Amino acid sequence: MKLSTNFVKDYVDIDVDCKQLAEDMTNVGNEYESCGKLINATNLVVGEVIDCQMHPDSDHLHVCKVNVGKEVLQIVCGAPNVRTGLKVIVALVGAELPGDFKIKAGKIRGVESNGMLCSIAELGLESKFLKPEDKEGIHELQADSIPGEDPIKTLQMDDSVIDFELTANRGDLLSILGMAHEIAAIYDKKVKDIDLKYKENEENINDSFKVSRNTENCSIFLAKKVKNVTIKESPTFIKNRLIASGIRPINNVVDISNYVMIETGQPLHYYDADTLNGILEVRMAKEGEKLITLDNIERTLSSEDIIISDGNKAIGLAGVMGGLDTEITENTKNIIIESAIFDSVKVRKTSKEILRSEASTRFEKGLDPNRTYMAIERSCALLEKYADATIVGGLVKEDTTSKEDTKIEITLENINKVLGTNINSDDVENVFRKLGFEYIKQNEKIIVSVPKRRIDISIKEDLIEEVGRIYGVNNIEGKLPQLPIKTGSYDKQTREIRNKMSDLGLNETLSYILVNEKEANDFCFKDDSEIIKLLDPMTEERSTLRHSILSSLYKIYEYNKAHNNKDVDIFEIGKTFYKIGEEYREERKIACLMTGEYYSGIENKKAIDFYVIKGITEELLDYLGYTNRYSFVINENIPEQFHPGQSAAISVNNDIVGFVGRVHPSKSKEAVYVMEINLDKLFNKKTGKMKYKEISKYPSVKKDLAIVVDKNITSGEIATAIKKAAGSLLLGAQVFDVYQPKDIEEGKKSIAYSLEFGANDRTLTDEEINEVLNKIISNLEKQGASLRK
Repeated sequence: MKLSTNFVKDYVDIDVDCKQLAEDMTNVGNEYESCGKLINATNLVVGEVIDCQMHPDSDHLHVCKVNVGKEVLQIVCGAPNVRTGLKVIVALVGAELPGDFKIKAGKIRGVESNGMLCSIAELGLESKFLKPEDKEGIHELQADSIPGEDPIKTLQMDDSVIDFELTANRGDLLSILGMAHEIAAIYDKKVKDIDLKYKENEENINDSFKVSRNTENCSIFLAKKVKNVTIKESPTFIKNRLIASGIRPINNVVDISNYVMIETGQPLHYYDADTLNGILEVRMAKEGEKLITLDNIERTLSSEDIIISDGNKAIGLAGVMGGLDTEITENTKNIIIESAIFDSVKVRKTSKEILRSEASTRFEKGLDPNRTYMAIERSCALLEKYADATIVGGLVKEDTTSKEDTKIEITLENINKVLGTNINSDDVENVFRKLGFEYIKQNEKIIVSVPKRRIDISIKEDLIEEVGRIYGVNNIEGKLPQLPIKTGSYDKQTREIRNKMSDLGLNETLSYILVNEKEANDFCFKDDSEIIKLLDPMTEERSTLRHSILSSLYKIYEYNKAHNNKDVDIFEIGKTFYKIGEEYREERKIACLMTGEYYSGIENKKAIDFYVIKGITEELLDYLGYTNRYSFVINENIPEQFHPGQSAAISVNNDIVGFVGRVHPSKSKEAVYVMEINLDKLFNKKTGKMKYKEISKYPSVKKDLAIVVDKNITSGEIATAIKKAAGSLLLGAQVFDVYQPKDIEEGKKSIAYSLEFGANDRTLTDEEINEVLNKIISNLEKQGASLRK
């Protein structure tokens, strides 16, 4: 928001320079990007050309005698429009112009020159504000300009401009009136009333014109008619204030609409009344509907766009841009003024596709419905005064808005507790008075009425922020907090998991939760869940919330691979997001990715395979207390990015909580292994109590057992059968070999187990061990297995 200090002084009396005002505004939370004069040039005076002769050694230069008030100077000028009697802008010797350009005395083709006659362009105005004649020659001042005076004051451009970087919630500051209220609060001043006075004729617009609101995306829709306008150049003060605000002047009628928007914050749109059918309708566009906008581009609209129609066809994009068919031209005589409030989200989407403008920016932030009425009244007052308009009586409207102030209850204790201050009641009440907020005291409570113009204030915390801002952050005494401190438990489990995974030799990563759409669909369950896309992503690479952490880890793996790092052992604990129908959900998960060689710090390096990452998973689940409560099962719902023959679902208490396995060769030719567990789902399962037992003083005995089984039987099923037959003397059963030799029956496979036997009270005899082995073999044979020969 570019603030013209001259403009805002119409509504609040202040006597501070531009820099001080900018700093004081920053102290209450409104930072600025730049601050300076509208025309940043020095040592300029009004001059009168009293003699103009051709240069003796040039066919385009002129030698001029210029009266600058106290003296007559000789200046050589090459402008084609210089002539005797012309009032001009003179940069004297020593003057500094924008671009670090300094004026010096010298000779031009042998003729002495003591200064420069200037164009407006040479004073630093942007080219969009210049007329063709300003680009081609020097600027011609009014004939009544006085030589020796300051030409910037003569041009009424002695203004300063502050370019503010406003926060997203302060839409009220996108207007001169909003800025005036903020400045008045800082300096304890009163805001002056806006002039809304005008005369209406005896006609009534309701007799010949109507508005129709056919969408809930428009909360207020007003129209007023003016007749017999005269299209001409705007008054100088209007043009200059628009220029200071960054808007190019066009003609008096268009300029007034922009002037009122900057002044009140409410965008208006003017229609040539003679091109309408006696009606303005606001509705949603039909899919594929066409509209030629003011920039002469045909737009194809969607059903998400709000449009204005004449009852038949679209004539404008609500809140964004008008249509070419109803624009104000030099021949326009009668005008319909529209003032409305449209849905901010819809306007934002449309403007993103079409054009971001000063108007759309204000609609996106939200508007005060009281200003909607004020703006249309102010527009009529200015059109009557500066466009010779006749104002038709009455107002056509459809309005569903509430104009009531927002009531918020607060106490002094609330304020001081949040701010950490000891502000007294008088100071708090003084803040509300400065802000223009009415209030009532009821014992300890203060009931504050927040005007509708402050749409950013809706809860007591917002009020507390206002107290802190206006009271002054610099006035708050700094002190160390005093409060009891204890070890937090909020993320205790997360910290324990993080430490365990680090102890296992893995490195933690922190990655973006935003990925592209393709990555968001990777490593997802085959269910009814859907990915969540952002409405307004910064880039397509960051357009979607991730459904799985594995998509983020795989991207990190690809980066490492591209940099020739082949050994990657990483994990991440984070959030994932999805929706089912219209219900949005987020879940906390842990994911792990391993490839290359693994070094735990205990054993030598070993090539990573399925059993390594399965072992990592088992270590984690055992550590969390799920020993003997989990299993690895084959599941048809496995994500398609997993290798179907080297992957398994992780089941805890017969409920799937995650997956572990190798990445499918179609995605990665390298052997990459991944694991992901839903921690929210896991922690909902009860854990077993930690049990301790004495380590046996007696030696254990290991035996190898190789069997042939059907290839569809899993090692987990065999292990369960072995443990069931062996009883308490079996300490452990581990697979150490799986293969399918050519000399066994087709459809079969060989699995070899290392079995460990032992007891706490004795050393087992061969007879005891053989007896248990025979029971195991007998039980396996009943299930179709046979010893490998």
